[in-house]
Amino acid sequence: MKTRQLASVTLTATLLGGFSLAAHANDVPGDVQVPDGNEIAMETVGVGEITYACEMKDGAHEWVFKGPDAKLNDADGNQVGSYYGPPATWESSDGSKITGTQLATAPGGDGNIPFQLVEANPAEGDGHMSGVTYVQRLNTQGGVAPDMACSEDNAGDEEVVEYQADYLFWKAS
Repeated sequence: MKTRQLASVTLTATLLGGFSLAAHANDVPGDVQVPDGNEIAMETVGVGEITYACEMKDGAHEWVFKGPDAKLNDADGNQVGSYYGPPATWESSDGSKITGTQLATAPGGDGNIPFQLVEANPAEGDGHMSGVTYVQRLNTQGGVAPDMACSEDNAGDEEVVEYQADYLFWKAS
């Protein structure tokens, strides 16, 4: 059984036009700061869904992260790529794509998935993802596990929650 839980997600970030996320670099928690020697190559807003499943984990039923499915939009709201998984994959509209290894997270605020720093694996294909060294997830809205019972009675059920986040792609400078 697959149901849909709608979270309140705004699209403010996609409406900001030429606003640069880099201008707020000082507001980024230290744990998810990108190391010196890198610069922002692409800024996107991910708008989509995260699927959770009610499963047995460590002797108890709980909502378990299964994967994201989001569009990556530019500042004008045009889709420039996709984010999906597992494994977590960021794919540009030009066909190039990366996966990565999570290095750190930081709280994203109540009701929001955490900020994240990912070290990118070498890109597949030539294009915008070629040479990406790090991916930062910032300004998260929604996306947390459902706030509903997960028990033997609904084991195997899936819930889909909406979310939004800024994804910054960095390359060595």
